[in-house]
Amino acid sequence: MGYFQKAKSVGKCCLFALSALCVFHLMVSSVRLLISHLPMEKCALESGGMLILDNSVDASLDLRSRGDVQTCTWWRAPVIWEGMFDAALYDQTHAKEGSSVALTVFAVGRYLDAYLETFLTSAECHFMLALPVTYYVFTDAPEKVPQVALGPRRSLKVIRVPKHSRWQDVSMMRMKAISDAIESDIRHRCTHVFCLDVDQEFTGRFGPEALGESVALLHAYYYNLPKWLFTYDHNPGSRAHMDTGDFYYHAAVFGGSWRSVKALTESCYQGITEDKRNGVEARWHDESHLNKYFWLHKPSRVLSPEYCWDRQIGDRKAIRVARLQWAPKHYNTLRQA
Repeated sequence: MGYFQKAKSVGKCCLFALSALCVFHLMVSSVRLLISHLPMEKCALESGGMLILDNSVDASLDLRSRGDVQTCTWWRAPVIWEGMFDAALYDQTHAKEGSSVALTVFAVGRYLDAYLETFLTSAECHFMLALPVTYYVFTDAPEKVPQVALGPRRSLKVIRVPKHSRWQDVSMMRMKAISDAIESDIRHRCTHVFCLDVDQEFTGRFGPEALGESVALLHAYYYNLPKWLFTYDHNPGSRAHMDTGDFYYHAAVFGGSWRSVKALTESCYQGITEDKRNGVEARWHDESHLNKYFWLHKPSRVLSPEYCWDRQIGDRKAIRVARLQWAPKHYNTLRQA
């Protein structure tokens, strides 16, 4: 009798666990569906000519073409979505004006083996194809950087950086490394800089429509959420402290003119250094400092989540083109010392 009672109890526990799992799955699905239908604020401007222009070609932006999303900010910067711009016009204008781009990426430790080759080969298919591009690969193992076939007017430079014991320090210290590279080399070669995380893959056009004086990216998980859900650093002891902001920006993609990116990286590095002296670490490390910087110094251009999307979020009608996508994350193994 005892055996059957135990078996019955185990069966009930399994049934309860299965039921709870089903309920949880339905709740998650319901929340995702609800989030996907949350409305965004709408642009109050009538035309691209009313923007504070990064470039004269921005006057051609069709701010009314995407009534489902926010296409400009209150400070009159564009938010770039598919359907707003003429790709050929942006290619021709920036090529004629002599724009050139430095793309910086950090591939340290296991991240080099796991992601760098896919990152570079996909960039050769989609990133700024109309313009000269120089890849700056920061790594602790230059000898392991893969040989990738590069197109005309495209080159690759490898910069050795020290290996830190904590991935958080790698993430935060990149700000100083980028600033130093801009001062010593990039500013003599390129008009613009983009700084990207390596654990991503280009899957669609990422072109000159993304270029601007100061460029920030809407985080894919927060772009249409209410501000009270944004994960700013609320610790008053940190230089990254914020009570509120405009958007939540993702540090996986940022850029601008070399002068603007140098100013941003220097400011973030100073904030990180001061926090370290005070025994403080910002909630999301360099991303928290980047959000504080863009709160104080408004970006002149904001990229939609098309420019850095996570397929695990699922389908969203607003995302017509996924231009850059998160690669599968394997943090348990990649972030080991």
